[in-house]
Amino acid sequence: MKVLVIGGGAREHALCRSLSQDPAVTELYCAPGNAGIAQVATVHPVNQLDGAEVTALARRLAADLVVIGPEAPLVAGVAEPLRAAGIPVFGPSAQAAQLEGSKAFAKDVMAAAGVPTARSYLCTTPEEAAEALDAFGAPYVVKDDGLAAGKGVVVTADRTAALAHAAACMTVTADRPEGGSVVIEEYLDGPEVSLFAITDGTTVLPLQPAQDFKRALDGDAGPNTGGMGAYSPLPWAPEGLVAEVLETVLQPTVDELRRRGTPFSGLLYAGLALTSRGTRVIEFNARFGDPETQVVLARLRTPLAGVLLAAATGSLAAQEPLRWDEGAAVTVVIAAQGYPAAPRSGDVIEGLEKAEAADGTVHVLHAGTRAEEGRVLSAGGRVLSVTAIGTDLAQARERAYAGVAEIRLEGSQHRTDIALRAAQDAS
Repeated sequence: MKVLVIGGGAREHALCRSLSQDPAVTELYCAPGNAGIAQVATVHPVNQLDGAEVTALARRLAADLVVIGPEAPLVAGVAEPLRAAGIPVFGPSAQAAQLEGSKAFAKDVMAAAGVPTARSYLCTTPEEAAEALDAFGAPYVVKDDGLAAGKGVVVTADRTAALAHAAACMTVTADRPEGGSVVIEEYLDGPEVSLFAITDGTTVLPLQPAQDFKRALDGDAGPNTGGMGAYSPLPWAPEGLVAEVLETVLQPTVDELRRRGTPFSGLLYAGLALTSRGTRVIEFNARFGDPETQVVLARLRTPLAGVLLAAATGSLAAQEPLRWDEGAAVTVVIAAQGYPAAPRSGDVIEGLEKAEAADGTVHVLHAGTRAEEGRVLSAGGRVLSVTAIGTDLAQARERAYAGVAEIRLEGSQHRTDIALRAAQDAS
């Protein structure tokens, strides 16, 4: 099987790494890729938002399956021309991807499907936002209605800051000539869980839950980011959580989208809060999440390509149960100086080979990197994801941080408490 992965971050590196280990995959390509992905796949330049260009590349490579990693190409409709060309593609249509592309659309789908989520208001003016903030009170939760690369959400006790974020999201820009809108919702208490599910639009196959760390600094302090680390499994999660979410969230959502004539085929990601009043959906994403993908795929033992192809071709019902490593996985993100506000790029990265364990228990997944004259340079905010597996969270965590310690990147930053509490509680 020839597989083409679209994207160039750590999520795509994790996908490529898993696909490269699948005996069914004879040729693996990635576009545009990055310095790390180039070690396991043949990389090609491409405008990943241009459906015609992506389709032309897939045809030229005679790809049997195209896997679209990031959300932007999905919302831009890159999957449609691929499907029209008869090429199996893992990733939803632009209409179905609005589940991530528009918070308001997601709320409408959840209401129709009876999916438990936070009460909310859609606001298009600062005056409406102010009224909604006062209706719910602090802590305030303000979400950009559109795509924001994981950084469009502000949760704060400061009403002024909340209102400022809402106003910024509504500002007229070149991308939003009519201005934007925000969803303001009630705050959900309790720990958060990320649960992925692979679906062909009818059958839903849940993966293992994970937890990520959104804030930049230890102790969940600092600004919101795209994610500074993750771990799986969750020893503290209630028994039966996956079955409950499948029944009350994932399957009803997929059924509702199919009923609307916009079937969702690809990866459905549910961000959940385990509140005092029960499980609630915080948000949906239409693709593998980053950095949770790094730990979930590190534990997956079932070959990946066949599962993704089954979803792309509507034959997921015949898929055998997935097999998982019984141990644990932890990933720690190394970010550039100045991330998330103003990340610095162009710095040399050293120690990559030393960070990787010879026995395969530690691997370094590249996110914002590029190769230049035999060196690897930083080229983004989140630069690397050091991922490790172990018999338990404590061992996986120890191995991941040992890998982090080997890497040299001037001014880099990382959290030191990824999976710390869970590992301590489980010991």
